Amino acid sequence: MTAILAGVAGPTLLAHQGGWDEIAMVAVPVLLIAGLLAVAKRRVDAVTPADRSAAERTSADRER
Repeated sequence: MTAILAGVAGPTLLAHQGGWDEIAMVAVPVLLIAGLLAVAKRRVDAVTPADRSAAERTSADRER
């Protein structure tokens, strides 16, 4: 009888965790994307003005 109850209760307990699992399913991707955007912004801000002007000249040369 215990095996039958475990078979029935297992999916029920796994499916309903009080809402924290649904929050994690939304929060983890949002935080991951926010973290990647923060890293990208930090890398862009770290580029020196001389590097930026060189990159702009290179892209302008490609357009010609």
